[in-house]
Amino acid sequence: MSAAAFSVRPPSSRRLAGTGTLVRFALRRDRLMIPVWVGVNALMVLSMPNTLKGLYGTPAERADLVGRMATNPSLRAMVGPVFGDSLGALTTWRAGVYAGALAAVVSLLVVVRHTRDEEESGRQELVASGMVGRRAPLTAALLAAAVANGVLALVVAAGLAGHGAGGAVAFGLGLAGVGMLFATTAAIVAQLTESARLARGLTAAVLGAAFVLRAAGDSATDDGSSPLTWASPLGWLENLRPFAGERWWVLGLFAGAALLQGAVAYALAGRRDLGMSFLPSRPGPAAGRLGGAGALAWRLQRGGVLGWSTGFLLAGLVYGGMADGAAELVGDNEGAREIFQRMGGQTGLTDAFLAAMAGMLGLVAALFVVASVLRLHGEETSGRAEPVLAGAVGRLRWAAGHLAVAFGGSALLMLLAGAGLALGHGERTGAVLGACLVQLPAVWVVGGVTVLLHGLVPRAAPAAWGVAGAVLLIGWVGPALDVPQAVLDLSPFGHLPKLPGGEMAWPPVLFLTALAAVLVAAGLAGLRRRDLTT
Repeated sequence: MSAAAFSVRPPSSRRLAGTGTLVRFALRRDRLMIPVWVGVNALMVLSMPNTLKGLYGTPAERADLVGRMATNPSLRAMVGPVFGDSLGALTTWRAGVYAGALAAVVSLLVVVRHTRDEEESGRQELVASGMVGRRAPLTAALLAAAVANGVLALVVAAGLAGHGAGGAVAFGLGLAGVGMLFATTAAIVAQLTESARLARGLTAAVLGAAFVLRAAGDSATDDGSSPLTWASPLGWLENLRPFAGERWWVLGLFAGAALLQGAVAYALAGRRDLGMSFLPSRPGPAAGRLGGAGALAWRLQRGGVLGWSTGFLLAGLVYGGMADGAAELVGDNEGAREIFQRMGGQTGLTDAFLAAMAGMLGLVAALFVVASVLRLHGEETSGRAEPVLAGAVGRLRWAAGHLAVAFGGSALLMLLAGAGLALGHGERTGAVLGACLVQLPAVWVVGGVTVLLHGLVPRAAPAAWGVAGAVLLIGWVGPALDVPQAVLDLSPFGHLPKLPGGEMAWPPVLFLTALAAVLVAAGLAGLRRRDLTT
């Protein structure tokens, strides 16, 4: 008889053995990241009704907004069409696309971290040597993502219930649906690739393509009926139409797509060896081409820099083209005008809009610098830094390569964003470029805090994401809620001059630059004196 006749397929209970323990471990590891980003997302959504009520307090004002959005394709491409004039409908219109995208980002990070990251570091092999089923790690990662999305759905639904229980539940489930769909996308990509970095990049590229498809479809139609819109999960979220005659059947699209992708991920996970992939990395050249620690850092991070650079250039082009349309949309609404002026300075509305967009791009660039600096932490904890430092490479030289990519890359991002804004707007290139570049000292302060945490308290280094999330929350939601200036000053971005249109103030710029340098120096001093983390 053949050997196949004696093979016994393990029961499903054995293939999932240890899932509960791995879920608890994953949630413990993410006890900081998940609450922070779920909190940021929920607060962004739940702060919107009061903001909109202050801007458009009467039904007539809200109806006028809906009418103007129907004739403004550039703003529809940015935030989608609006399907109703209630505060609930306007909330889902204003926050839906970005809340859905943020839920997708958190979900893909959680899944890749607990699947491909674990295999790449070798920890999964150690775990698999115990009583752990073959598909337990993937199941645990998806369940951790489900917990994050479930909590987000509950908080959003409870917070918006006062505007209509049906719409609140639909919107909460829609956000969770987007998150789980991209969680299962990440699960598939994690089986296909051999690198966690590539898995995150490819899944993020899928999310970017979904945003572009939705934007293209929404700019063409004002009712979300374009085939391009329906080709995007973010388009499904807006076509769910919470608070505007809910289409409950759209939730079936999320459930069906997530189940289908999950089944594909499980099938792939059962057909490959641990640590391997269906798209293996290409072998390197016979002779090494890396000239030093800096070249190695660039080799490791060049894909991320390229992806972020492309995104910032495109965002600048889009926002620059919207500047005049934003002024037309605000019209005579004093509340909206005041928010733009709080974000962008007490100048003309177009200048205030450009300054506000430059500030928003600066806030996003802070996320890049945190991710890039934390690559040091990842290299160290995975054990890859140890063989590098065992040679003729000192710690400071090794760290300097990654920091050059982080801080120099952020400067490149803001330069490209400024070029995109200037090209999109078509006027005052120098002023718009200056508005973007003046954000760099605040971006570098956030990066300096990350270096300080990694150098002095390496176990707390991931807390830098909490710092970046708090800065993003203050800069994004603070002006809309008209929070006290003392709160805005907690963020380094609150001290920067508002350009274009405002006066250039050098003292805060120089002070923030010096502060960033001090933080980096203190972090490097700590890195030089402490033991490596393994």
